[in-house]
Amino acid sequence: MRSNKYINKVHLLENYYLIFFFPHSLRRHMEPGNDTQISEFHLLGLSEEPELQPFLFGLFLSMYLITVLGNLLFILAVSSDSHLHTPMYFFLANPSFVDICFTSTTVPKMLWNIQTQSKVITYEGCITQIYFVLLFAGWDDFLLTAMAYDRFVAICHPLHYTVIMNPQLCGLLVLMSWIISVLNSLLQSLMALQLSFCTEVEIPHFFCDLNQVVGHACSDKFLNDIVMYFATVLLGGSPLPGILYSYSKIVSSICRISSAQGKYKAFSTCASYLSVVSLFYYTGLGVYLSSAAPQSSHASAVASVMYTVVTPMLNPFIYSLRNKDIKGALKRILGVPVM
Repeated sequence: MRSNKYINKVHLLENYYLIFFFPHSLRRHMEPGNDTQISEFHLLGLSEEPELQPFLFGLFLSMYLITVLGNLLFILAVSSDSHLHTPMYFFLANPSFVDICFTSTTVPKMLWNIQTQSKVITYEGCITQIYFVLLFAGWDDFLLTAMAYDRFVAICHPLHYTVIMNPQLCGLLVLMSWIISVLNSLLQSLMALQLSFCTEVEIPHFFCDLNQVVGHACSDKFLNDIVMYFATVLLGGSPLPGILYSYSKIVSSICRISSAQGKYKAFSTCASYLSVVSLFYYTGLGVYLSSAAPQSSHASAVASVMYTVVTPMLNPFIYSLRNKDIKGALKRILGVPVM
């Protein structure tokens, strides 16, 4: 008797979960006779040609493994060397963690679909993927802004750097970035849950892109479009002026340095940041501000590869390329003698 009561309580909790997070899913189970809501989407991927699938699988598997290994090594190098426990490397290690999570949200599902020759993703899986893509993309965006501010203080106000960039401020910047990203992704995911999809949906993408999903809805999506573009401009575009202002001040300060060696050292610490920022914003904002017209869908998917796969893979190498401290820490981890 007690076990039956326990089972009933478990089913009740499951229903509450479905009501809050996936109301359409519960509706499908309760009203099968009036079901017009689809239960799955089809991800068409980057190419539908069968002969290209083994190549795409090998390419993206290699890129994913390099991304995870490279970023893990970077995080390990920063955490294991006490000389790297500074605000600069703190802000570099956080994007490495985000990049691992970002690629893990999209690439494994793509690899699974290629391997199983299936294009299906469940309705719940699609909404979940939208949530985490928005979460990590937004978090990465704000971390780039925090990194730009850190370099601005270090180069333009070096005497006050340790006072301004104290551990409390660094932790607060990361925490605020995470909170804003969570709220944005939660809002847009919950709004996507209210949409209805009356016919079979084929998304010309390798993951559930919010633009594409909203565009295939058969219910009123005006409010979704307004919130989506408002969030893109506010959360994606508003940090950009701050980044550009920081680096304009940095370039101005570098030009005033008298020694050529000092100029080179200051510029080398910022060149990697600028390359990552340029790649991220050029591809990311280009995708979400571009038209959702069908003829641009394939170009949008290709551009998305840049900021969801290529940029996270290149980041640890870009940050380590001219950084002797990171190279030294990595050599110690790998057991290579440090000269």
